[in-house]
Parts: sequence; structure tokens; C-alpha cells
Amino acid sequence: MTELIDWTPKARAILRAASELFYAEGIHAVGVEAIAERAGVTKKTLYDRFGSKERLVVSYLTERDREWRIFLDGRLESAGSDPAARLAALFDASSGWHDERGGKGCSMINAHAEISDPAHPAYSVITDQKRWMLGFLTDLATDAGVGDPERVGAELMVLHEGALVTSGIGVITDAFATARDAAVARIAG
Repeated sequence: MTELIDWTPKARAILRAASELFYAEGIHAVGVEAIAERAGVTKKTLYDRFGSKERLVVSYLTERDREWRIFLDGRLESAGSDPAARLAALFDASSGWHDERGGKGCSMINAHAEISDPAHPAYSVITDQKRWMLGFLTDLATDAGVGDPERVGAELMVLHEGALVTSGIGVITDAFATARDAAVARIAG
């Protein structure tokens, strides 16, 4: 899976179709036939571009993570350098992403529900994204000057992940605002 993908317009159409279908219906529920049909290509073209469904799943998750980081960066830039403002911006960005990108929860969490085998090539994409988030939150805790920033970073991660899950199933009204307020209060002391 180290070969680079030739990002032709057809490859981009395949990835777009796969992303829509994987997020809406689940990775295992969607076959390559449905993806090819949605993208307006043949199965042969899909396999010529990606080689396998696994590689397409890796590309889907990698692209979602890339788009999320770009989305988040814009909100963090607006928040400035204050750790509490940046933390609030994270939760507000997650809420905005949820509203704009569909309310079925986090694509990484959803993918992990289907792909829990560490040998699967997508597994590291999922866990690396969550490790990145944990690192980001731990850095915010460090910048806020809290004692034991690793523990506080983990607590912030649990709040964020909980908001992702509960917002996706609609258990708590405005889960992101609830979690944001708790997270900001936690780093305020």
C-alpha cells in the first residue's frame, strides 16, 4: 500500500462516492459495486486507481482526517493563543463539522466499530487520528498551566469523544456546548 495514488478526476470521484457511502451506510455494508456506480466508473477503474477496498477505506479515513484538521485550523486561528479560547474553538468546530458533514457521529469512531483488527491498514489511521487529538488536548492543558497535563488532556479527550458519540445519537441536546463548558471549566482550575 505504499504506491501513491494517481489522483485523476475519476479517482477523486471514487473517493467522494466512497466517502458519502461509507459515512452514511458503514464500511462493511458498502460494496465496491455501489461505490463504482455512485462514482460513474467501472469496478475495473476503481481497482485500477485504488487496488483494493482496504486501500480505498484508508484513503477515505485519511481524507476525512485531513479535511477535519483544515476545518479545525481555521477556527483555532480565529481563537488566538489563549488555551481556553482554543479549547472552546475545538468543541465549537466539532459542532459545526457535525452540522455541516452529517450527524452520524465521528467517522473514525464509526470505522473503529467495524475495523478493530490492528493488522487492518485503516486501523493505524483511526488510532493515529485519536492520538493526534489527545496530543493536541494535552498540549492545550500544558499551555493552560494545569497540574498533570497528561491526565487533564485525557479528561478533555473523554469529554470531546463523549460529545462526538452523544451528538451522533441525539441523547443530549447540544452535547458539544455541554462538553465545551465542562472542558473550559476544567482547565480554568
